[in-house]
Amino acid sequence: MSGNRRKAFLVSAALVGGMLLMTACEDGDTATDTGAAQGSPSATPAADAASPSSSGSGEGADKGSDTTGKGTEDGAGSGADTGNGNGNGKREPVGQSCGSNDISWSSRSETQAGGYILVMAKAKPGITCVLPAALPVVAFGSDGTEAGPAEQSVGQQITLSGGTTAYAGVNPKTTNSDGGKELESIIVSVANDDPDPVSLRVGTITVEDPIVTNWHTVPTDAVPFN
Repeated sequence: MSGNRRKAFLVSAALVGGMLLMTACEDGDTATDTGAAQGSPSATPAADAASPSSSGSGEGADKGSDTTGKGTEDGAGSGADTGNGNGNGKREPVGQSCGSNDISWSSRSETQAGGYILVMAKAKPGITCVLPAALPVVAFGSDGTEAGPAEQSVGQQITLSGGTTAYAGVNPKTTNSDGGKELESIIVSVANDDPDPVSLRVGTITVEDPIVTNWHTVPTDAVPFN
């Protein structure tokens, strides 16, 4: 083979080899790009899969917050209810029934309606109590004669506290006869079973078929008319 032909052959071989090398490189780049493109979708679902987890955490936190909020409201409500039934968190004192020893007693003579005795009852300092809707018990003498009702209906409960005064009117003699017994005191109590009745001096009175009114908060309402 001549030198020129040998040189031409080598040049052609070099050109062919270079083209093959470039083709191989392009194929490699294409494969690399294709692999990257194929790999990228798999990354996207992973990111998408992470999103529900984040959403789930958010929902969990919200639910936890709701629970905390409800607990606070329930606690506040319970505090208000147990405080005062009235919604302000404070307990109101419940009045006890009055006993005769819870009361400061006094009396005075009145001239209206032919004359009668006005009995006055006030709670002692620091005491709040309730006079029952019942007739006051007023008894006379050693035989325990009791006054009957001067009114046809029973009165209402009266709460005694501070400056509140309850009044009851006693007419010791409702007959027109000359009979009766003379006494200088009366025995008063809140109820028949009261263990602490009180004796009030009223001056000399004649007792026969006595009557007594209900308790009232106004003295003029306690006039015992026959």
